[in-house]
Amino acid sequence: MKRTPLGSDPSIGMNFDPYPTEIAELIQNAPLCPLGPGNPDRSVLERLQAIDVNSLSNKPVKDHEMARACISGLWLLWNYLDESHTVSQDLPSSTGSYWHGIMHRREPDYGNAKYWFRRTGDHPAMEALAERANSLASGENLDRYTQFLAERHWDPMAMVDACEATARGKCANEELLRKVAQSEWETLFEYCYSRAF
Repeated sequence: MKRTPLGSDPSIGMNFDPYPTEIAELIQNAPLCPLGPGNPDRSVLERLQAIDVNSLSNKPVKDHEMARACISGLWLLWNYLDESHTVSQDLPSSTGSYWHGIMHRREPDYGNAKYWFRRTGDHPAMEALAERANSLASGENLDRYTQFLAERHWDPMAMVDACEATARGKCANEELLRKVAQSEWETLFEYCYSRAF
């Protein structure tokens, strides 16, 4: 099953076939990612607390760190920043740094987010993300803060700056940036999941 909630381009949608029903429902029912901290949704707290690396899939775990990265992502998706942070700060890979950076960007702690994105480096998920961001930005009226979305390479520092500009009322493309943030979450989660199981 594939849905394309972010636009008409099917390459942007997320394929839910690999996920158990519980995980697929958590992802499908989540609200569009906020640029800031958002409000934790108490209605899913027990479901999130019940997830461990073994309940993420019916397949055996191949990479425990990537499975834990998925858990960090699920907490973040439902606006539980502290819980996401607790997991991601113990993941030494560039993927752990990527989740860590997103969490700090949303906190918002923009300087700390940039620190973690520098540690992330050129993450493999960024290539697919750049393509998705290009597709989302196609035909949009991009301002100086969102012009980076039309570039061929993903620039996490520019995303931090765009989120900060939006928070300060200097960027009018909040809805587009939220869609891009959602696509970023989906792309990174898919990357982690495909390597975890």
